[in-house]
Amino acid sequence: MLLRRIHNDPLAQSGYLVACQEAREAIVVDPLRDPTPYLDAARQEGVRITMVTETHVHADFLSGAADLAAAAGAALLLSGEGEGPATYQRDAYPGARWLHAGERLQVGRVRLDVLHVPGHTPEHLAFLVTDEARGADPVGLLSGDFLFVGDVGRPDLLERAVGAAGTMEGAARQLFASLQRVRSLPEWLQVWPGHGAGSACGKALGAVPQSTLGYELRANWAFAERDESAFVRAVLAGQPEPPAYFARMKRLNATGGLPAHARPARDDDAAAALAEGAQVVDGRPPARFAAGHLAGSLNLPFGQSFLGWAGAVLPPERDIVIVADPSARAVAEDAARELVLIGFDGVRGVLAPSSLHALSGAPLATLPTVTAASLGPAATAEATVLDVRNRSEWQAGHVPGARHVPLAELPARLHELKGAGPLVVHCQGGSRSAVAASVLRAAGFTDVSNVAGGFGAWLAAGFEPARDD
Repeated sequence: MLLRRIHNDPLAQSGYLVACQEAREAIVVDPLRDPTPYLDAARQEGVRITMVTETHVHADFLSGAADLAAAAGAALLLSGEGEGPATYQRDAYPGARWLHAGERLQVGRVRLDVLHVPGHTPEHLAFLVTDEARGADPVGLLSGDFLFVGDVGRPDLLERAVGAAGTMEGAARQLFASLQRVRSLPEWLQVWPGHGAGSACGKALGAVPQSTLGYELRANWAFAERDESAFVRAVLAGQPEPPAYFARMKRLNATGGLPAHARPARDDDAAAALAEGAQVVDGRPPARFAAGHLAGSLNLPFGQSFLGWAGAVLPPERDIVIVADPSARAVAEDAARELVLIGFDGVRGVLAPSSLHALSGAPLATLPTVTAASLGPAATAEATVLDVRNRSEWQAGHVPGARHVPLAELPARLHELKGAGPLVVHCQGGSRSAVAASVLRAAGFTDVSNVAGGFGAWLAAGFEPARDD
């Protein structure tokens, strides 16, 4: 048996190629939209992809299962479990085979037993992998977003991201039941999860790529909690706000996705795209952006959080022009490819900052920055202090008198800030607030400042936070 983990750092996502080296056949589980890494891996290993599947309807990226199956001439296998509008719509996948608990998939002498493990989503599957050339005992569990290293998949997304009211408590109870069922599996099983640290599909994912069931039984908080009601309270508490694009990904993945398409970034398109109303994404660090940028730009600094921020604040219907320093040109092109993974195909070009003044025909816009100490011990009537951190951060302590709108919710809640007067925006360290401040400015809020160093610097200045009871 051969197993290749194909990991995408920006999404903290892992897909897997599992192959029988004797039969030279393979199955791919949970592929991203770009089929190239999986086709390359199969070619490198000298195997043919005969099946493509995924554990569930994903929320944090566009599925590549159908496209990869077509490219490889492979069978497409999807979950036939669960029900509801956020599960697979069968008429959107006319050629798919629908999997159910208890079925077995055979890839040469490698067997995958299908388990139904609802909770994160109603249709979620996991695959118990056995290398029959070595023996009858299973070797590992492809757990998708059901079981992570140190955590479990969040059960609140259908309600909080898709709007399926009243579903998250029931999903949490399903998740608890699924965990109890896998307790009976052999403790030596390797656990191969679909995500690692940095994903918004859980709240405390470990940074190591794999684990064993025995270790998780001992170290994962979710297995330690044996009372169902206590588990439900714990798993729903402190979950991060889901980025706005999750709802769109769920809808597209349930109904057939988008065609495989990535328009390459071309400099000769950038000026025309701006004239046509493209959204400018400025990937420079916040201080560089604050010093001078095109009016209406969104500051989304390149880095590990780029895709999450982009998915939270970018309008999906607009084309995009990226601003990047010449030294970061390759990073900008990587960012354009990353945006395709979450359904933003319209990157029309990359601009250097030196060209911005000529294109604007007016002085560049700036974003004022203030020190955390200048906020004082509490918000005053002179300005609205806007905290854009997650709810769990806010509840742990905040500036007295501040208003709270998490960054992931800001575009949908801009109307709440109309008439709020000058806005002084902060997060924990100054990065999310720079994104939020650029969103506010692009939406027409003229008196906006970013707090350098954020809440951490405010605490360091010696001020006492307020706390929610």
